[in-house]
Amino acid sequence: MSPALRKFFRFLNKYFMAPLFRLGFGSFFGNPLSGYIMVLKVIGRKSGLARYAPVNYFIHRGNIHCISGGRKSSDWYRNLMAAPEVEVILPGGAVFGRAEEVVDPNERVVITRGVFQNAGFAAFFEGYNPWKISNEDLAKRIEDLPVLRIRPLGVGNGAFDPAGWAWVWAFIISIIAILWIVF
Repeated sequence: MSPALRKFFRFLNKYFMAPLFRLGFGSFFGNPLSGYIMVLKVIGRKSGLARYAPVNYFIHRGNIHCISGGRKSSDWYRNLMAAPEVEVILPGGAVFGRAEEVVDPNERVVITRGVFQNAGFAAFFEGYNPWKISNEDLAKRIEDLPVLRIRPLGVGNGAFDPAGWAWVWAFIISIIAILWIVF
């Protein structure tokens, strides 16, 4: 992926996708064209602050899976490896879990194919068609790609947690309701 395209996605994720998921609008963004997206709430390895990373996902055998398209240099990946407890904001709700890397080569191929098939148009930035590539070719292409499994441990706070942004949504609805009643 070109540096300009990477910058564009970083901007889109930080100022559009993550805020909308935090506001509770995540269910409006999952479709075959744009892909199925979740937001990871990870803890910064240096700052200790919450960081939000929108990623494509695949649910397989009761676990949530994702990949780090930026390979091992992605900040969210390095944060997650330093503190593997993560809150996952899915379109339908939030889950708290523990992340781990998938090491079994056959499982990596199945999961990566599933994530790329759920990624919509973004899957083609890797340079191949996830529906047509053979398992052998895919295994070669993903040797350096971190494949992650998140094992759910409980329910997460999600968009409506006390430190989240749900108050914005509630505030806007309240103002609209007041204006509707007054006028």
